[in-house]
Amino acid sequence: MAVSLEGEKVILVPYMAAHVPKYHHWMQDPALLQATGSEPLSLEEEYQMQQSWTQDRLKRTFIVLDKDLIEGDFVHGDSHEKAMAGDVNIYMNDLDDPQLAEIEIMIAEPKSRGKGLGKESVLMMMAYAIQNLGIHIFRAKIGELNGASLNLFHKLGFEKASYSEIFKEVTLELPLTRPKREELLNLIGIMVTHTSPSRTVN
Repeated sequence: MAVSLEGEKVILVPYMAAHVPKYHHWMQDPALLQATGSEPLSLEEEYQMQQSWTQDRLKRTFIVLDKDLIEGDFVHGDSHEKAMAGDVNIYMNDLDDPQLAEIEIMIAEPKSRGKGLGKESVLMMMAYAIQNLGIHIFRAKIGELNGASLNLFHKLGFEKASYSEIFKEVTLELPLTRPKREELLNLIGIMVTHTSPSRTVN
């Protein structure tokens, strides 16, 4: 089942082919490439990446929609690309702990920054991952110069676990205590979940 998650300020929707051109445009920005540790891709490579992300069982990717920019009513299964603000991802690629998830957030659209969309998107993604994937510890790897992301994750309770001198990157972790887990799961009650067969949104 493909799922969209609706919060107060954002709607998280599956990453669709219709999102690729705008996503590709964002990733031409050297500052975003540096902040996300990404390599520039051609448009064709970006389409291939979108396909691989949607088929990877160890990854969950949502496009962040800014609800202020949605024209008309939200329809699950529509791309709503004009409202695209960024993306939020989790990777479950730790061979020693399959219940550990690395989380990333990017608010790429300038007009959507500074509105709290990143914070809400991360919280919603974590609540989704706890409920649906059994995640018990979250990790974030952030470039040391990315002050906005470091500040966001510190505010969410993440603490420094290590630092890579080679990559100039800070690793933050948030183990889920019972109170923290319950706090995040309480978000499920205020999120609206939209579902449909996955073939309608690819």
